[in-house]
Amino acid sequence: MSQHQVTIAAAAAPTSGDDEVRDVLSPDCPSRVILSRIGERWTMFVILALSRAGTLRFTELRARVGEVTPKVLTETLRALEADGLVERRAYADSPPRVEYSLTPLGESLLEPIAAMREWAERHVPEVLASRERAAD
Repeated sequence: MSQHQVTIAAAAAPTSGDDEVRDVLSPDCPSRVILSRIGERWTMFVILALSRAGTLRFTELRARVGEVTPKVLTETLRALEADGLVERRAYADSPPRVEYSLTPLGESLLEPIAAMREWAERHVPEVLASRERAAD
């Protein structure tokens, strides 16, 4: 078995108290839902913005993420809140105030997202060059 296969097997192995083996490549695996959420267009940007600021109001978060419509940002935040990755706090101020922050579960995504961000920033010239060649 190659090192890559060992790594994949270890990742699919059940954790303590978990007797079900998970395989993200299986169409029935519930982990696919989680990867889909993380892979959605605005999720990583929201998580990165909240990781830098700690807590942000909606307009502050939208300004940091950039280009996202209010409707899409609202949908993204609701989904992340439902998944337990983001906490929403509403205050009965006048006018009403709502703040968002990462939960401990959301913070646990920072390391893998940092690795993906580092890879993207390091390899963007190669990817752009490949796109140019493919367009010719």
